[in-house]
Amino acid sequence: MTMELRHLRYFVAVVEEGSLTTAAELRLHTSQPSLSRQIRSLEYQVGAELLSRSVHGVELTAAGKAFLGHARLALAQVDAAVEAARAAAQPARATFAIGFQSGHELNWLPRAMHLLRDQLQSIQVTVSSDYSPDLAEALFRGRLDVAFLRTEPTFDLAYEVVDREPLIVLMPSDHRLTSREAIHPREFVGEIFIGGSKKATVLGAVTEDYLRRSGLDIKLDHGVDNIGMAISLVASLRGLALMPAYAKNLLPRSVVSRPLEGEAPTIDVAVGYSKANTSPILKLFLSRLDELVAPNPEALAPRRQPDQARATVPGQR
Repeated sequence: MTMELRHLRYFVAVVEEGSLTTAAELRLHTSQPSLSRQIRSLEYQVGAELLSRSVHGVELTAAGKAFLGHARLALAQVDAAVEAARAAAQPARATFAIGFQSGHELNWLPRAMHLLRDQLQSIQVTVSSDYSPDLAEALFRGRLDVAFLRTEPTFDLAYEVVDREPLIVLMPSDHRLTSREAIHPREFVGEIFIGGSKKATVLGAVTEDYLRRSGLDIKLDHGVDNIGMAISLVASLRGLALMPAYAKNLLPRSVVSRPLEGEAPTIDVAVGYSKANTSPILKLFLSRLDELVAPNPEALAPRRQPDQARATVPGQR
């Protein structure tokens, strides 16, 4: 007589339930007499009594205690083998890595996933957030397939501009300027001024050009690499910061925002990707960018075909 896996499963079930009746009815869905016969058959094959029966249920004998660990291990190995075989039988899922400038995922992740709606069952999408220059490097190194970022000039990438965000003013929630509906740039005079650092080259350039066109010679007191740092300095130093509008997604109660008076400068939000990336999913994603910026993704013009995906020169406005 050959020992079968079901014998091991029955034995472990009885031990864990502490009762032949309970294991039979609630776990194994068989009759108690049938289960008793299976256990006796297992004990016959082992050549030793594994369970002692009493009015209080069943208990492991010394032989049963020695057998239990090996039985559980054998079942676990069988289950692992089944899972491994099933996984090997499935085709490998393609991966698609999307990066977002921290805070942008609130605006753009649902739209990005909408573009991939027909592929979500067959691909694995990974999502991460970082500073714009670091996203550009990740694209260049092949760690990301696509990213929502600034048109960073440092790396040779292709960009599709999908939005132009106005700059807004961040200030402490109890600052004197909170009574204003909009802020004129001259209000920065005499205030601690927080803006883009040398690392945040795109934001820094846009801010510098705006102040120059406004006829203001305002020096940067604190340069920041990211929105989180800007918000922290505004709250702690009680200064003013010029930041892209998506900063509103991240503001704590201690910091508020106001628009700029008049025509505010804008900073591009772009979909960036490596021109060397030959991923068919990327090609499909780029072919649907019109849907990304459509006001109603469900009511759209006909899609462009993948071979019509646009590519712009890095840094193009």
